[in-house]
Formats: sequence, structure tokens, C-alpha cells
Amino acid sequence: MLGNSFGRIFRVTTCGESYGKGKGSGLAVIVDGVPPGLKLTREIVQQELDKRRPGVGKLNSPRKETDQCEIFAGLGQDGLTTGAPVGIIIYNVDTQPIHIEQYRSYKDIFRPGHATYPFFLKYGEAQDWCGAGRASGRETVARVAGGAVAKFILAREGIEILAYTVECLGIKARPLSFEEAKRNYRKNEINCPDLDAAKKMEKAVLKVKEEGDTAGGIIQVVAHNVPPALGEPVFDKLSATIAHALCSIGAVKGIEFGAGFQVGRMKGSENNDQPYLDEQGRVRFRTNNAGGLLGGMSTGEDIVVRLAIKPTPTISIQQRSINMRTMKEETLSPITRRDPTLLGRIYVVAEAMMAIALLDALYLARAYDSLARLDKKWLKLKGL
Repeated sequence: MLGNSFGRIFRVTTCGESYGKGKGSGLAVIVDGVPPGLKLTREIVQQELDKRRPGVGKLNSPRKETDQCEIFAGLGQDGLTTGAPVGIIIYNVDTQPIHIEQYRSYKDIFRPGHATYPFFLKYGEAQDWCGAGRASGRETVARVAGGAVAKFILAREGIEILAYTVECLGIKARPLSFEEAKRNYRKNEINCPDLDAAKKMEKAVLKVKEEGDTAGGIIQVVAHNVPPALGEPVFDKLSATIAHALCSIGAVKGIEFGAGFQVGRMKGSENNDQPYLDEQGRVRFRTNNAGGLLGGMSTGEDIVVRLAIKPTPTISIQQRSINMRTMKEETLSPITRRDPTLLGRIYVVAEAMMAIALLDALYLARAYDSLARLDKKWLKLKGL
């Protein structure tokens, strides 16, 4: 299986499955490119992992994973990073035989909406049928651990990242400033900072849950105080790197930056963000239809991305499928633990991948700036 690493200078590599074989099964991440001398603690990583932990509340999976992490590499005896790769592991603790047998009972019938069919074609009968293996949402716990390291480093640069729900089952949050979204961050299970809309969303999701079904929605990701000129103008646009990072999350089925698809309904005079000089002589923009990106590079405005999140594919309603062993059609209504919506936990995965992409771009930009020897007036506009 290829493609388990992301990033060039700041680079994360993950491994592990939803239900690994044996008592010590779990998920792990190796993080390359961590500077030396940082007071990176287990608690810093754990704070992020707790945001996606299952078994809490009515809107997520009842699976009782504690998601407790251990940093097993990259820290010296004084508790500071040494510059070596940082290794973090999270063990599975709720992989009971009853749940494994439930998966075994329909392991040859691929669940609609899941990756079972291409897994059969790619890995044959040895494909991991228990909890979807590397295609499981549980795979993202290692991403969150790696993203926690990236967020910790970005915080030193004053860069903040927030993701939150803006739509579910047709219920939309009103437009919110970054400050208001931050103020109401994680104040409800669905993590919608419009508190009135959140109540309606949660009620609608619980109704769908009673029907044995699941709900999708839209997550907005905002990166605040990102310096300008990150990214490259052609194939390595920052927008392309961010899209790669975010679209690698299994449940993401659509992405848009800034005004997104609405630009297709605009005139140029409506779409263009007009610049001005602020009191400090910095270039700012009166609007942000571009979502903080021009030519694929950051402008210094908030980078704003919206993600379409599909409904959890496992549902209790009967669906038609195919038994891949007998190659006959069958009906399936699997019994398994699941989230009635992914919105209440996936936002932190989006934050993690945004952080990893941005930090890697920041490393590359700082390396370039150190050698380009540009006129100081351009460095000043970059905040350097």
C-alpha cells in the first residue's frame, strides 16, 4: 500500500488500522521536520485527539476508544524535541470479539459507500475487511496527532486554524467572523458556532439517526494570520497542496475556496477583491472572494475553504449490494457502530491536514527567502 506520507520538509507518515490484529494494535505517525528545542508534550497532542474521540455524546459513534497517545520518539531526556523524527502512537482499546464477528458476518459483501469494492480489486481476499482497515475513519486519528505537532509549531508564528460546521441537512449557519467562530468554537456537539443553527442541526441529525440513516454537511476551514506569498505559481500552488491534503480525508467529496462555485455566477467587477493599504502600510483586501489565495499563493487574508462531507456510509436501512465471493447480488443492513453524522469529529481532521500543508509551505517559503535575497521592501510586506 503506497501513499501513506504527506509533505516534503515537514512530513507525516501514518500507519495502523481500525481493528488491527492482536492486543497491541493501534495507529501511529512519524513526523519529520520538527525543529529542536521545542517543549512538545503528550498533553498538547492529547488536546487535539480529544476533539475527535468517539463515544462522547449522541452525535458520534458509541465506540469507546480513549485515544490516549504516547510520544515514543523524538524527545530528549529534558523533554525537548531533538530535531529527530517525532513518533506518536495511539492504541486501540475497544476492539471486542463481538464487533469483529459482526464485520466477519458480511465481510464478502461490500457496504455501499465504502471502499470495499476497489479494495477487493487492489488487494484481493487479503483486503482488510474488519472495520474497513486503512479506509476506516479511524485512520484519521494518526493524522490528528501529526497535525497537533504542526499546529504547535504554527502557533509560534501566530497562525491559527479553525474548522467548524456551517451546514447540515439544509440548515445553514449565518456568516460569521473569525473572532465569533473562535468564541463559539466547540460549544455544541456538532461544532457549529451559530448556536441557534446548531440546535436545529442537532435535532435534525437525531431524527435521521432514529430512522437508521445518517447525515452529511459542510465544514468550513479558516487559516488566520497566514503570511503572504506561500506556495508556488504553477503545479505546487498552495491551493493545490491544501486541496490534496483536505481531499485525502475519506469523507470529503467536494472543496471550494473563498466564494467557490459562486464565482461562476459573478462578473469580474463583483469577484475581484480590491486592495488597499492599512495603517501599517500593509496590503489588505476589501473583500475575500479569493479565499486568501491569488495565483495559488497566499495573500495574507484568511484562507477560507469549505468541504462537502458525505453522510456516514454505514446505515441500518437495507441496501442492495454484491457478494464478492459468490458474485451474486444480496441485500445488506449491517450491524455496526457508527456516527449519525461525521461533522462533530471530522473538523479536527480538517484542521490537522490544513496545518500540515501550511507548515510545509512555510518551511519551503522561508528556505527560498533565505536564498533569494530580495529587496528588503518585499520582505517587509511579507512581515519578515
